[in-house]
Amino acid sequence: MQILRDLLAKENKGQTHVELPEGSTADDLVKMLNIPEELPLIIMINGRRETEDTKLKKNDRIGIFPPVGGG
Repeated sequence: MQILRDLLAKENKGQTHVELPEGSTADDLVKMLNIPEELPLIIMINGRRETEDTKLKKNDRIGIFPPVGGG
């Protein structure tokens, strides 16, 4: 199983700052981070669950997580 944190440099501890062109979406960010398309994701923007087509604004805080199952 691949952990999303492993896609970033170890020294970033799972966090990074990026700049995207105006009008970019959460999906553009996912692609920029080279997250495999087949991974199911939960996207949080400023603490609210959003979809991949949500447009990003300057200084948004984005969390990208795999869904977690339990039972």
